[in-house]
Amino acid sequence: MQVLDPPFAFAFASLALPDLKGLLGIVGAIAGLIFVHELGHFLVAKWMGMPVETFSLGFGPRVLGFTWRETDVRLSALPLGGYVKLAGYNPEEPDTEDPHGFLKQPAWKRLLFYSGGVLGNVLTAWVLLTILITDQNRVTRYEEHWQVSQVVKGSRAEAGGLKRGDELTMVGDLALPGPSWEKQVLPYIQSRAEQAIHFRVLREGRTLDLTLTPANEGGKGKLGFGPAVAMLPLERRPLQFADVVKGLVESSRDTVAVTGAVLGGYGRLIIGRASVKEMGGPGTIGVMAYRAAQNGWAAYIGFLAFISLNLAVLNALPIPFLDGGHAAILLFEKLRRRDLSILIKERILMGGFVFLMGLMALVVMLDIWRFRH
Repeated sequence: MQVLDPPFAFAFASLALPDLKGLLGIVGAIAGLIFVHELGHFLVAKWMGMPVETFSLGFGPRVLGFTWRETDVRLSALPLGGYVKLAGYNPEEPDTEDPHGFLKQPAWKRLLFYSGGVLGNVLTAWVLLTILITDQNRVTRYEEHWQVSQVVKGSRAEAGGLKRGDELTMVGDLALPGPSWEKQVLPYIQSRAEQAIHFRVLREGRTLDLTLTPANEGGKGKLGFGPAVAMLPLERRPLQFADVVKGLVESSRDTVAVTGAVLGGYGRLIIGRASVKEMGGPGTIGVMAYRAAQNGWAAYIGFLAFISLNLAVLNALPIPFLDGGHAAILLFEKLRRRDLSILIKERILMGGFVFLMGLMALVVMLDIWRFRH
């Protein structure tokens, strides 16, 4: 689940025919980021000397997998997350036996285990951003392209034949790129309500001429499409040590900034300043991953970093059944210097499970609603 940022609001146009690059993008975004999250838990458990019974992508019945040492590495039937189960102990079942002494570990080690997935996602995002920014520092010349990122269904833009992914090269007598969208192109369209405007676009390597007529809304012309600027690198110089240093510094800053923005999104949702309609589930993430993969490796890496930080923040929330929920219970027990009873823990975890299942059902329904509209 994630809270959508405005730049991703354009991701819900209908999918084109699947291509391998887009499909691999979906797998990498969902399965790949779940894998690194669970790998974080797994590595911390091994560092603590705890045997791991199960490393699973997905929940429910085992579909396929293999055994590595004492660990059953599996793909399960419900691809809605994943889990690492310590041998003989499951935090979701407080009354189970603990033959290998997880509960006897110092509190800081158990907190580190619960935090392992969050740290894995944060580290993954930081590495991806470092790679992306380091490469961007090498670019010496860009080529600017204006692309259509959204076409509203039923709009004049759709009626005129404009499609998502079209590259805009001419709007009326304005040649793109060059003019400012906000200062020149948008006012040009708004001043021509119910007047035909010539558009020239590139679509799959072919030049097409379209005629679009803006609707009159409050005296201003409106076509119903969203533009985006794509900066395509043309020339790169050899990698320098300073590029790496700058990449490390800027990726650290961006990781903190994006994490803060994601936290702010959840915060606005909690206090009612954001609508639940801004939430997205697996379907939303899949569509975004598909589009990002089609737009090139740089766009895809940036998207993966954003989603990885979303997963980190979500799992850090103090909601029972999530990593942050387990950590919160442990901290509360240490503050009161006495463990909660097994019955209370079971009720807390069951309440968290019911809440999360309801939340998952909601975001899946929102995904379906978006795709239908």
